[in-house]
Amino acid sequence: MINFSEYIRNIPDFPVKGIQFKDITTLLKEGDVFAAAVDQMYGPYKEEEINKIVGIESRGFIFGAAMAYKLNAGFIPVRKPGKLPAETLSEEYQLEYGTDSLEVHLDGIEAGDRVLVIDDLLATGGTAQATCTLVEKLGGQIVGLSFLIELTSLKGREKLSKYRVHSLIQYEI
Repeated sequence: MINFSEYIRNIPDFPVKGIQFKDITTLLKEGDVFAAAVDQMYGPYKEEEINKIVGIESRGFIFGAAMAYKLNAGFIPVRKPGKLPAETLSEEYQLEYGTDSLEVHLDGIEAGDRVLVIDDLLATGGTAQATCTLVEKLGGQIVGLSFLIELTSLKGREKLSKYRVHSLIQYEI
């Protein structure tokens, strides 16, 4: 069994002082480790008849696309405002100081789609919660959420308590 946390590089004070950034590039560069991580993120959901994977900008695209391939599902990107070319639906969410928003193409999710939401990191849960709201507003059903890393002390899982949440690596920061 691979200890995935051994492949995560900690960068102190990035992008600002006091943050312990979890750099996943050290895991991504190891093909067998990256493949094993995708397999383990996919495992809990492989029997769920998922037809859409929603990846959250930007590192969620890396894992989301790989999971979409494994599940033979469509891949739908959720992005920051102004990054998607067609008509979008937007959802605002709270940050520590202010707000931000995410967008998805209106035609990305259809009523009845069974959706798995993917991102590299679960921290406070704001972006994941906004993403789930977008999916549900378009008529999709959230089957679950899968993350490479969870920062448990930030309690993001609590915001997502109505969903099935899986994370591969947990850090208490």
